Amino acid sequence: MSTLRISGLSKSFDGHPVLHDVHLTVNSGTLVALLGPSGSGKTTLLRLLCGFERADSGTIEIGGKRVAGESLHLPAEQRQIGYVPQEGALFPHLSVAENIVFGLPRAQRRAQHRVAELLELVGLPQSYANRAPQQLSGGQQQRVALARALAPSPGLVMLDEPFSSLDAALRVETREAVARALAAAGATAVLVTHDQAEALSLGHEVAVLWRGHLVQTAPPQTLYRRPVTRELAAFVGEAVLLPGRVAGGEAHCVLGRLPLAEGMRPQDGEVDIMLRPEQIDVLPQSTTHDGALNALVREVTFQGQDAALTLELTGTPTTLRARVPGYRTPRPGESVRIAVGGEVSVYPR
Repeated sequence: MSTLRISGLSKSFDGHPVLHDVHLTVNSGTLVALLGPSGSGKTTLLRLLCGFERADSGTIEIGGKRVAGESLHLPAEQRQIGYVPQEGALFPHLSVAENIVFGLPRAQRRAQHRVAELLELVGLPQSYANRAPQQLSGGQQQRVALARALAPSPGLVMLDEPFSSLDAALRVETREAVARALAAAGATAVLVTHDQAEALSLGHEVAVLWRGHLVQTAPPQTLYRRPVTRELAAFVGEAVLLPGRVAGGEAHCVLGRLPLAEGMRPQDGEVDIMLRPEQIDVLPQSTTHDGALNALVREVTFQGQDAALTLELTGTPTTLRARVPGYRTPRPGESVRIAVGGEVSVYPR
């Protein structure tokens, strides 16, 4: 597989800028999840990579070969890109095997080249080769679409929100199968998604587009724990933002003294402090814990495996969002103790 390099890529439509000076490298054999809200430019970037649109400026290289740049625009069929669309887009009049080999040369189509190997790779029985697509579940159809994308051994695989049409349980099962298949194939891949959990669980790195700008590219844990902006913190997961200050290498706020995330070296002064709801430990009122504070449970949203709480810190107007395991869900009106675990990020005011 091939390394993807994007340098200074920009695109406008009717004078309206959609992408601004995007730089991104996807190393060979890795999967980068391209995350962003609706309208952030994800689809436009995908179309530029695939060759469906021409860039206004910048360059795209796949495996060291330039496919887009000044006075250069290779068409999609010459870019060696495998493409998995949102709903598989299998041909209903062709069998599974015929769908898999559809993009191959005629001799390989007749020989059903690598069909058994590819079915095994995506976790489907070889007996499915003669089935019609409509005889498969939605998740199985997505696996066949991935097998079709991998059949010509492309330099790059693009996945365009491939799990969005599946129900929750099937979505998890299918994305795990797809991740295993891509890893087994050693594929270089870009997953386009607006689903934070999907991006964080699948991507070796996550690249976040925000209003056409690539604002952060980082491993999932780094992105979640140290987002570079307040807006990004609120978009990737749920954020608790509190006013405070930095002094002596620590953050100070209504919750007390809190350690800064590794690598953060802000100047002393007024800041907004960010922590995640699951960092707030909710303890029984009888608990003795150094630094624990009293709080009142105002609202509870039970979600099965966990619950979201709205807490009011005793003696202050401060309300907080916390998340607890479902079996430890307190009742509204219950008094509890809270303590903060882990490190926090800060943003200068």
